[in-house]
Amino acid sequence: MERSMHQRPEFWRVAQRTCIIAAAVDIAFFGIFLYLNSPILAWVNVVSVVMYAVAYYAYGKRMNGLGTFLVWTEVIVHATLGTVLIGWDSGFHYYLLMFIPALAVTMRGTAAVVALVALWAFYLALYFLDFWQPPLQPIGANALLGIHIFNVAVVFAMFSYLGFFYAKSITSANRKLNRLASVDELTQLYNRRQARALAETELSRADRTSLPVALILLDIDHFKLINDVYGHDKGDHVLEYIAKIMKGELRQHDIIGRWGGEEFMILLPETDLAHAEYIGERLRSAISSYAWGTDLGHDLQVTASIGISQHKENETLNRLLKRADTALYMSKSEGRNRVTAIHEIPKHLVTN
Repeated sequence: MERSMHQRPEFWRVAQRTCIIAAAVDIAFFGIFLYLNSPILAWVNVVSVVMYAVAYYAYGKRMNGLGTFLVWTEVIVHATLGTVLIGWDSGFHYYLLMFIPALAVTMRGTAAVVALVALWAFYLALYFLDFWQPPLQPIGANALLGIHIFNVAVVFAMFSYLGFFYAKSITSANRKLNRLASVDELTQLYNRRQARALAETELSRADRTSLPVALILLDIDHFKLINDVYGHDKGDHVLEYIAKIMKGELRQHDIIGRWGGEEFMILLPETDLAHAEYIGERLRSAISSYAWGTDLGHDLQVTASIGISQHKENETLNRLLKRADTALYMSKSEGRNRVTAIHEIPKHLVTN
């Protein structure tokens, strides 16, 4: 259980806020029960406020077990006393139902089932106790109705608050899952699957609008050597820095993806081959002139080879990639750290 506590910091921040709300409710109850001449329940609320204050502090210090113990104890004792003293119709038993979502979040498997069954058994026991034992300090019918309405309103408000919290948590979790499924963790660029999907969508749009689209393949030169000489951590830093360089040099609507280990794919909407070649040269220059040694603490020089091609009407992404890959091969074979842009694959490089 303790492990799941630390894995849900948002839940424990909500638990802190709930302590504040519950303490405010108990302060209101203190005045109500003094007015109704029920001193035991009135002073119980003073103790409850102190317990919630300590629980709030415990949650703030990540002593979640202590905070949870205090909250559970306060609610169980308060619900029991309220029911025994003024009756089931007071509605104090509703507060026990607040534990159901909390148990579902903080516990798993058999432990959660056992805790829920125990809660249900206690709830039934409290009901039958009231059935067999009349209230020890009964209050008037109008006052009892007022307490019942007040308790229903408080529980309704708290359940609504928790409902919004859980809805927000689910939405946030879905966003994180979608991001993990579409973004490369190291570079924070699109991963290969997402980059391909976005590129295919953009090519379809280009076919409808007849606007030019160019594709760049960028490969870091001698990246294996960088890993071997400086270590994989430095290699990862190089990938991160190059991703930052590309983001800084390219437009917001350009599609940038990590295509392989040290290879990147860039799709440039509304860009012809000549302009794409200019952009490719700008990227190559930015990478080769970057102060790698200053940032990475080594006498390190990083360059990149680039291949570029332009999309043809009704052409598949694979065909466009093949031409850009051929252009990249030409850049590497001609000495690396250069840009090659081609309309067609040279005949001597055509393969079946």
